[in-house]
Amino acid sequence: MTRSVYVTGIDRGDGRQVVELGVMELLTRQVDRVGVFRPLVHDDGPDRLFELLRARYRLSQDPATVYGLGYEEASSLQAERGTDELVATLVDRFHRVARDYDVVLVLGTDYADTQLPDELALNARLANEFGAAVIPVVGGRGQSAESVRAETRNAYRAYAGLGCDVLAMIVNRVAAEDRDKIAERLDSRLPVPCHVLPDEPALSAPTIAQITHALEARVVLGDDAGLARDVLDFVFGGAMLPTLLAALTPGCLVVTPGDRADLVIGSLAAHSAGNPPIAGVLLTLDEVPGEEILALASRLAPGTPVLSVPGNSFPTAARLFALEGKLNAATPRKAERALGLFERYVDTADLLTRVSAPSSDRVTPMMFEHKLLEQARSARRRVVLPEGTEERVLHAAEVLLRRGVCDLTLLGPADRIRKKAADLGVDIGDAQLIDPATSELRDTFAGKYAALRAHKGVTVELAYDVVADVNYFGTLMVQEGLADGMVSGSVHSTAATIRPAFEIIKTRPDAKIVSSVFFMCLADKVLVYGDCAVNPDPDAEQLADIAIQSAATAERFGVEPRIAMLSYSTGTSGFGADVDKVREATELVRRRRDDLKIEGPIQYDAAVEPTVAATKLPGSAVAGQASVLIFPDLNTGNNTYKAVQRSAGAIAVGPVLQGLRKPVNDLSRGALVQDIVNTVAITAIQAQAPQGKATAQ
Repeated sequence: MTRSVYVTGIDRGDGRQVVELGVMELLTRQVDRVGVFRPLVHDDGPDRLFELLRARYRLSQDPATVYGLGYEEASSLQAERGTDELVATLVDRFHRVARDYDVVLVLGTDYADTQLPDELALNARLANEFGAAVIPVVGGRGQSAESVRAETRNAYRAYAGLGCDVLAMIVNRVAAEDRDKIAERLDSRLPVPCHVLPDEPALSAPTIAQITHALEARVVLGDDAGLARDVLDFVFGGAMLPTLLAALTPGCLVVTPGDRADLVIGSLAAHSAGNPPIAGVLLTLDEVPGEEILALASRLAPGTPVLSVPGNSFPTAARLFALEGKLNAATPRKAERALGLFERYVDTADLLTRVSAPSSDRVTPMMFEHKLLEQARSARRRVVLPEGTEERVLHAAEVLLRRGVCDLTLLGPADRIRKKAADLGVDIGDAQLIDPATSELRDTFAGKYAALRAHKGVTVELAYDVVADVNYFGTLMVQEGLADGMVSGSVHSTAATIRPAFEIIKTRPDAKIVSSVFFMCLADKVLVYGDCAVNPDPDAEQLADIAIQSAATAERFGVEPRIAMLSYSTGTSGFGADVDKVREATELVRRRRDDLKIEGPIQYDAAVEPTVAATKLPGSAVAGQASVLIFPDLNTGNNTYKAVQRSAGAIAVGPVLQGLRKPVNDLSRGALVQDIVNTVAITAIQAQAPQGKATAQ
């Protein structure tokens, strides 16, 4: 039977979308097929939250099945035929969704102009009829700590008293200074866990794009990244420039008459200097500076939005102050912030246990990515990113910091990093910034590197120049314990990324070579491919080491290792030097690690397809169900992973280096933001593991 979760509230303004998004994140970690059902909906256009969930979680659900009834239709049905008939209709429509999904997230009514009497009781009854567990959300904005505590206890009693299975209570939008006090008091007063989230102003802050739409403004300057910026404050300009500059705040929208070119240029110059980074400029009175001023503005702060509206400042201000930012498919960065807030203040492991959604045997790419972030977050490590001025790295850093995945150090000139982040509208406030060229660590690192490479004739003077390179500097940070791992390669070659690791960090005592794997995320499972990136033609000894290392990596990331040593021949059917190498490597692994399941030589189809395996190697514990596939050489491995990636639509995560004393990983120069996020998470997880585990001498 489908297990459902019903997220509901007691009144308007509880910011429930944060909780609904967070619960969806939890469910998609556990099961493949998650449905969404909103019993009642306003007939005023597409549902913002469902559109966000559909885009973010790649839902294939037909939008027509998501909604039960419109509020007006429901109100009429209830008035004419009674509550029982209304509930029966909604239950029927819920089960049309539930029969097709492993679990259903139910989005309760919103208490906004619904014309329904006793809305709380209706939500409770629907939850009971759906067989759904309930998570009530209580809004605490503008309330005292005592008022929030009383309202939360009353809400629990109301839902529990109506027979609901209450999983947990969530209190949202409380004053930050009251958060710990409220959480402590409620924890001892309720029989279920109570999670308390502080108010996060950025979540209710409108974006520049939302302001543009609401005011029907004209975009004079700016790009898509600029329009995605959150507006955290409004500063109205009418005074002289020095007075305005003193009033600017980070993330503010400067509202000024369009004929005040001095204020426009001054605000953008302040943004360019990072003092402070502003969200944009809004010009009133339908006035726009001349082309020369606009050209200067564009050069000063590329991408920063400049908007124009016809009204004067007073009506514009009234409309601005009435705006509130909303989570939707067009605000993915706001969604990351919401998830970061939820995951920081909610015991997600406990909540997921209480949900008791049926675990899926399938592992989709999204489920694998979710598990990476969760595992990295469980014991935070610090990862250094040498390419601190690269746009994709900065976007990835924002996601990692907002989600609390790890701590970050970005390398490069601090002023350039801050300016680039400001131009992109990216928040990297918690990242450590270090410029290797001017860092006080440079002298120390030069001495360390010279000592390590003295046998190669490296002097301290030469080392002083070498360690100014961001990859060498980052590697030395890892070696000296100032960072737990490093990720580079989005703008550097593989050699430039991993050569410092070979020279400085070196291989673990139990590893004969450094090798790599790719996690190949197929539609319903994850396979581990090795080695597809480092060793061109490993001999039997090296191939055995790659297999053992790959098995350990697979196990570390939740993939049960069943090793297939690939060849063009299966079993004893073929002969020749290439097959003999694989056969010898297989026997070496068996002698060193008799606990590992391994088969070889074996062809790819016999390794992964049960029907082929039944013919070629009947009774094998690996054939037909291999999870770790070891290629005989780099030519075969690299071509195969790319063929599967492009032809089968698999997501390739990696290469992940293995065998180093401390984790360093390489990126493809075509890496997307999500690729960088995944690789950093993997690096953080590698740094959590005791070094030298899971291999044999």
